[in-house]
Amino acid sequence: MALPSEDPADLNRQDPEAEIGARAEAYRNWGRWGADDALGTLNFIDDAKRAEAAGLVRGGTSVSLSQPFDMNGPQKGWRRRTNPVHTMLDTGTDAERGNQGFPHGLGGADDVIAMPLQCSTQWDGLGHIFDHGYAWNGRRAGDVVTSDGDLVTGIEQAASAIVSRGVLLDLGRYLQPETGELPDGYAITAADLRSCIDAQGATSAVGTGDIVLVRTGHYARARRDGWGDYAGGAAPGLSLTTAGWLHDTEIAAIATDTWGFEVRPNEFDVPAFQPLHQVVIPNIGLTIGEMWDLEELATTCEQFGRYEFLLSAPPLPITYAVGSPVNPIALL
Repeated sequence: MALPSEDPADLNRQDPEAEIGARAEAYRNWGRWGADDALGTLNFIDDAKRAEAAGLVRGGTSVSLSQPFDMNGPQKGWRRRTNPVHTMLDTGTDAERGNQGFPHGLGGADDVIAMPLQCSTQWDGLGHIFDHGYAWNGRRAGDVVTSDGDLVTGIEQAASAIVSRGVLLDLGRYLQPETGELPDGYAITAADLRSCIDAQGATSAVGTGDIVLVRTGHYARARRDGWGDYAGGAAPGLSLTTAGWLHDTEIAAIATDTWGFEVRPNEFDVPAFQPLHQVVIPNIGLTIGEMWDLEELATTCEQFGRYEFLLSAPPLPITYAVGSPVNPIALL
């Protein structure tokens, strides 16, 4: 059977079902790491890979890749997704008034935060997306995620896994050097990814166990011009036709600076929603990050002339969760 085409021009834009199905079948990793697997492509990260990544730290420069977790976020309520709500439980005013009940003048402050786990910089876990009622590794979706959460591939199982060599592919600067920002609706192709790697040089080579970060410039535009429709609206992103590249490179995970990772609107003339998610999460077993702030990292990489680094991005070990907020750290 011929593999699906990498050329978006070859997509049948009237038949998302067939295009998704062909890629799901061609690149499916079910059973690759055993019937009980809960990590998918994160299995590509081993001790040797982490040791290699640690050796990339030269000057010790540390860059956070997280956007702020506050009410000034992109969410507008779609599927009950709100921005983080931060509330103080004890304050300095309480301490001044002496109504906290502590002895010998001790005072303190406490706070609480309420937020959907996919509302800001985050990882999509393997239980986040299903394909025709099936979850990662061929399990029935209802056997995996119940009202108690993801009982099989909960994000807590990846708590110590996501530390590896990170690679930044700055598609925004590469394809639009004047602005550094791809236009909304631009579909990044496998050819774009390969040519960006070639242009950036040897430190951008992508291989087994790497975590790839794709900068489009969409986050920078949203922070400059206002959130607008950043959450769920038109955006640059990966084409459905990159599924083969994502599979064949054996990367461990991938993250972008956009709300939805893949190009929006999606590449069909009939209703479709996040077709690349449907291929890569439940079929390839790929962990996806979204809404990462890659601006400082891009500037730092350009200044240093190297695009590889140690990336530490563990999820919070929230038991049975299908995603997690994260404060990724790149060390160069």
